[in-house]
Amino acid sequence: MLKKLLILLAVAVVLGACSQTTDAGKEDSLFVLEDMNGKTVNLADYKGKKVYLKFWASWCPICLSGLDDVNKLAGEDTDFKVLTIVAPDYNNEKDKEAFKKWFKGVDNTDNLPVLFDEGGAVVKKFKVRGYPTSAFINEKGELVKTQPGHLSNEQIKKEMDQLN
Repeated sequence: MLKKLLILLAVAVVLGACSQTTDAGKEDSLFVLEDMNGKTVNLADYKGKKVYLKFWASWCPICLSGLDDVNKLAGEDTDFKVLTIVAPDYNNEKDKEAFKKWFKGVDNTDNLPVLFDEGGAVVKKFKVRGYPTSAFINEKGELVKTQPGHLSNEQIKKEMDQLN
């Protein structure tokens, strides 16, 4: 009887340890992506700061017409960080190297941080159904809201002000 209790206790400890590992990773698991320069960007690095995300694609005319505005916003002194995400090799996006080459020819993108979601795992995780899509992350690193369609910088600032 004691042997059975010890085995049951051991199984419970192992299962408990597995669930704790999953929960601990969940907190920082919204995304870890590579930027244009090959630097790894983890959303958890911005904990304590709000983050505005823009999902976009090189083939999306609405996205391209709004890039200048997002570039300006990224260059402004705000209380939030601006990041953009493209998904090479997913949903008709160019592969990563072709995108980098194409992006070098796009004007007014000096402030624009672009992260690569190769294969679209983050796009799927955020349930992005069309481009552009905005995502609003609070100071705890939690996704608060996603919104499809183009937003002006004033609309983005208003949404970011409401996060807390």
